Amino acid sequence: MNMAEGTPKHPYHLVDPSPWPALGAIGALLLALGAALGMHPGMFGKDIESVAKAVSWWVVAPGFAIIFAVMWWWWRDVIVESRTYHTPVVQLGLRYGMILFIASEVLFFAAFFWAFFDSALYPGSPEMPVRAEATGGVWPPKGTSIIAPFDLPLMNTLILLLSGTTVTWAHHAIVEGNQRDAVRGLLLTVALGVCFTGIQLYEYLHAPFGFRENIYSSTFFMATGFHGFHVFVGTTFLLVCLFRAQAGQFKPKQHFGFEAAAWYWHFVDVVWLFLFFCIYWWGAGNAPIALH
Repeated sequence: MNMAEGTPKHPYHLVDPSPWPALGAIGALLLALGAALGMHPGMFGKDIESVAKAVSWWVVAPGFAIIFAVMWWWWRDVIVESRTYHTPVVQLGLRYGMILFIASEVLFFAAFFWAFFDSALYPGSPEMPVRAEATGGVWPPKGTSIIAPFDLPLMNTLILLLSGTTVTWAHHAIVEGNQRDAVRGLLLTVALGVCFTGIQLYEYLHAPFGFRENIYSSTFFMATGFHGFHVFVGTTFLLVCLFRAQAGQFKPKQHFGFEAAAWYWHFVDVVWLFLFFCIYWWGAGNAPIALH
């Protein structure tokens, strides 16, 4: 960095030492342990089990608190760095990094789909008598009432598809230097993300089955809940972009922060389409539909 001129000497970004990666990893570890304890309170013995049951799902609060704090501080530093150091070469590296990150997320969701399809396609296999006994040889398991796929899930599908068009509108506005439409598009996208999350929370509160009821309910909540968490993260990401757009920080040739958020949001859209068709619709089988 040329301190006299305030401009970099080369097109690369040599990152200063930062505490946020290590602190973020600690938060992720605490969150994972908290989630595991919430689902299996006795995994560390009877003494811990009593404490875990007493605090219930609040056991995940420390992990979430650390992660949210790291997001605030780390994103703040990256935004400051982006105004000077995000040259075309750096942006290219960031794009590759974001692509690899989304690829890793695809594999994460593939694991949940694998668990769902493995149970759905072979519910009464003779080689798996324990599963056949648990499911009654049918899918969804006997006694399971499902959520109507063309009720709230269809509404959420339309909401996410619409949000994909509004975020694309915002992107085109940024490329054209139209700050007003960029803000409008982002505002609509954030609002639609909040609507999706609200509807999904309502759906969960009125679901006809619980998380631990059977293999169908467990895989359903894991897949759709993990996606819901991604919607929450993506909405937060876009909310930050909205504030930045209002401040005029996105330029036609320098707006990777928004591009990354838009890629992430489109990924969330595509995953939801698979969830809707595979889990809500196809995975419902001939099970009775629960009325809301």
